[in-house]
Amino acid sequence: MKRVVLLVLTNLAILVMLSVVAGLLGVDRYLAQDGLNLLPLLLFSAIIGFGGALISLALSKFVARHAMGVRVIDPRQPNGETEAWLVQVVERLARRANIGMPEVGIYEGAPNAFATGARRDAALVAVSTGLLRGMRKDEVEAVLGHEIAHVANGDMVTLILIQGVVNTFVFFLARVIGFLVDRLVFKTTRGVGMGYTLTVLVLQFVFGILASAVVAWFSRQREYRADAGSAAYLGSPQAMIAALRRLDTMTAEPLPESLRASGISGGKFSAFFSSHPSIADRVAALQRR
Repeated sequence: MKRVVLLVLTNLAILVMLSVVAGLLGVDRYLAQDGLNLLPLLLFSAIIGFGGALISLALSKFVARHAMGVRVIDPRQPNGETEAWLVQVVERLARRANIGMPEVGIYEGAPNAFATGARRDAALVAVSTGLLRGMRKDEVEAVLGHEIAHVANGDMVTLILIQGVVNTFVFFLARVIGFLVDRLVFKTTRGVGMGYTLTVLVLQFVFGILASAVVAWFSRQREYRADAGSAAYLGSPQAMIAALRRLDTMTAEPLPESLRASGISGGKFSAFFSSHPSIADRVAALQRR
């Protein structure tokens, strides 16, 4: 199972890296030299928290293309009938969604698809060869509608804003608790000691994992909206329902963490950490429309 560190895990890695840099520059010692200065710490936490998330967003298309081996189709010279059809379908859906034409890509792999990008008018939509082989054209079109809906709804940006907020509190709370442990358990009287450093490292990792569950919950809510968006673009929920049911019979390849949040299938890691609701729940939601 592929586990490429992209948006969620890349974001966590960037957060840890920025924390280490802050430690090397003496920021933690400065903030705690005369007791913990909470307001400056909160402001600095927001800078670090949103900084890591925004860096992840800015790199999302570049990292996705290389991580998944996506070959972007030249819309002026598509290679064959299938590529030409994909470009036409995405162009039609993008017009209906009132967004700029995304880049369209294909990658080798089991059935799945994803959308990514920092801006709704400059996104990337990619489908796997396994999805193209295993689904009818109307089902593939529904999947593409789902991805276009993610782009039109600004889901990547929304996810980043949520990630930035939780990053801020991960960074902030880890240091507050680290300071208390350092003073009360390790009896450090001035500045910060080893107890602070160790506690912050451990809690930042633990809180980061828990925060990913919050982000995953928001991601699951967005999936229902993307399914509904696809149904609206196509004029009926039937093709989206058929695509989901078809996907349920296929072995979908889990996407990297960041792409999983904006893909058609998200894996079955855990109810708390899954980026997607179950296929049954999604079908039921469409049938209620």
